[in-house]
Amino acid sequence: MTTIIYVELQKMFRKWRTYIGFIAIGVLAPIVQIALYYEGSGYVNHVTRGLQDSFFMSGNLFNGYLIGYIILQALYIHIPFLIVLVGGDLLAGEATSGTYRMLLTRPVSRFTLVTGKFLAGAVYVFLLLAFLFMVSVAGSLLIFGSGELITIKGKLIIFAADDVLWRFLAAYGYAFLSMTTVLAISFFFSSMVENAIGPIIGSMALLILLLILTVIPIDALQEAKKYYFTSYMGGWDNFFTDPLEVWNILRDAGVLLLHILGLYALTTYIFIKKDILS
Repeated sequence: MTTIIYVELQKMFRKWRTYIGFIAIGVLAPIVQIALYYEGSGYVNHVTRGLQDSFFMSGNLFNGYLIGYIILQALYIHIPFLIVLVGGDLLAGEATSGTYRMLLTRPVSRFTLVTGKFLAGAVYVFLLLAFLFMVSVAGSLLIFGSGELITIKGKLIIFAADDVLWRFLAAYGYAFLSMTTVLAISFFFSSMVENAIGPIIGSMALLILLLILTVIPIDALQEAKKYYFTSYMGGWDNFFTDPLEVWNILRDAGVLLLHILGLYALTTYIFIKKDILS
């Protein structure tokens, strides 16, 4: 299995589309950091404006943790669209290039092959999020320094400097779970067609549709939100609440994990039963 994953990663990183996500993050994150470097101090003043008359605010409130949090909020909704570029190509790309038959002549089962491809996709998701963490959080800490983190969850919450890093690590761990769900969706679509464009566009269309339905202020649609996987993808933000909503985090993570396992099982079944004609 390790060899298959390694081979699939080699094939993946020989394609230019694999680097689009890294390039996008590598460009957008520094732009946000530069903008906040010159204008960001006004953000803290705006957030704490109502408290400054009653409390004396001290410490480095405008710091790398705050910048990392802002960047994650800004880019998180766009990362799924970067992931489907790779996920939609994992299986359909073999049909497009006509290498399915040659691929299946290897002395491995179809189950092992499809599992190796899916795990290679999960490694890509991990690397993309790790790169985002290094650029947005680690990079911001180097530039702006450390300090307390300010968040607003219906109330102003200030986390101590030594109570923040683990929250970021846990939030990125949850983000890996939600982004792997997106990968599983595009991987599932990729198993049903012979061209990678279809799964990519289909996955993007599904994401956009569900995101739109989520924000439309109609009661019937709001009631249906609990059935959308997109309603659970933002659960990473629960790590920045006080008190920590452990039950909500575990529930949302469980829903995403069920989506991943279910989509992986369906994809595996389709691939095993698939007539390979190319």
